[in-house]
Amino acid sequence: MRLARSILLLLFVAATAGAATTTFPPINYRTRTLPNGLQIYTVQDRSTPTVAIHVWYRVGSKDDPQGRSGFAHLFEHMMFKSTKNMPSEMMDRLTEDVGGYNNATTFDDSTPYYEVVPSNYLETLLWAEAERMGSLTVDEGNFKSERDVVKEEFRFRILAPPYGRLFYAIDRNSFVKHPYKRPGIGSIEELDAATIEDVRSFHRTFYRPDNAILIVVGDFEQQQVDTWIDKYFTPIPKPTTEIPRVNVEEPARTAERVINETSPNVPLPGVVLTYLAPPAAHADAVPLEVAATLLGEGESSRLHEAMVRTGIAVEVNVYADLRQDLGLFTFLAIMGSEKKPADGEQLLRAGIKNLIDKPVSASELEKAKNLILTREVRERETSNGKAFALGQAIVLQGDASAVNKGLSQIQAVTAADVQRVARKYFGEGKALVINYTAEPEKAAAAPQAGGNQ
Repeated sequence: MRLARSILLLLFVAATAGAATTTFPPINYRTRTLPNGLQIYTVQDRSTPTVAIHVWYRVGSKDDPQGRSGFAHLFEHMMFKSTKNMPSEMMDRLTEDVGGYNNATTFDDSTPYYEVVPSNYLETLLWAEAERMGSLTVDEGNFKSERDVVKEEFRFRILAPPYGRLFYAIDRNSFVKHPYKRPGIGSIEELDAATIEDVRSFHRTFYRPDNAILIVVGDFEQQQVDTWIDKYFTPIPKPTTEIPRVNVEEPARTAERVINETSPNVPLPGVVLTYLAPPAAHADAVPLEVAATLLGEGESSRLHEAMVRTGIAVEVNVYADLRQDLGLFTFLAIMGSEKKPADGEQLLRAGIKNLIDKPVSASELEKAKNLILTREVRERETSNGKAFALGQAIVLQGDASAVNKGLSQIQAVTAADVQRVARKYFGEGKALVINYTAEPEKAAAAPQAGGNQ
């Protein structure tokens, strides 16, 4: 099966290189909503005897309470603790012990929990997901143990790596009003300030059936899975309280800002330029994704050629982070030895100006679109990939049917579209610049450290 899919993928790439439009098999889903508000999406895929079970809660880091950043991330951990009928870490036993796996991740707008198991364990995992939705143990012991885990993760991901503070600084400085400015991992100080009542209130507010989406993709009988879903999820009550929603509008940028960040362990300096971008559901989102790909993806991308091949930078990344409320388009460069952030900024701005001033060639545009399409098609080879694509369409675009439109929208992007969005979003006065260097007392040792990389 894997060989057959790889051959199909190669045929797809060849076809897209020589044809204006290629059709893709749709993700055929069925949907319904339980009386308690839980949204259900099911997709049959009998290609392998496995099934993916996803539960997406419409709560992300943007929903963290004021002064309590990191709560959505904290609950990503707490949901693996005990429930009324399951001991802590039982999800691992129910999945890993039968050859499957489970995980969760905290996004800005949602927190999906997911498992992939042999299909004969589907009922067990539906029971388990309903169990932690309806009867999670939110007590002092679980709260404190997982808070310590999250604090250690903060030290490991933000404080210890050379560029952890740089990534932490991007959202924190790129937004001035919208809660996207609160990094999802939170802060040690705000986690320490949290109480068990804060945590219980957050759980009651967001972890409920009418704030969740259940997605089941894989090898199952439709009538049987519907029966199991009704059996295990229908008894979970719908709270009577309203679910608060973020309605903060980020002001447009009218002048450039420059932020200087330092860290004690920076071997090579870095520079970041960010621009506000539209929401994922906006018509400009797809051309911006194409722009990010042709600028920064792969060794033949424009900025890799201009900066990495010349030795001015050791790494360049460009990405369009498209979210529910608004997005962020980011350019990031880690400079070469003896180079300064200003050197990188100059070349990044030159690349942006070139994109604004000159239409991309047909061959360069086609290559960028094929990179995106190939990645998307590859991800949808699995039941888990289909479930993720469907969940993102529902949450980020507010429309499940968008899962079957995105690939054709990518194919339809023109050179004029790319140039138009570059002019619209990357114009003068719209950039935030972050210069990232070693702390002054460490600066003398930085060139030697960089040479050892």
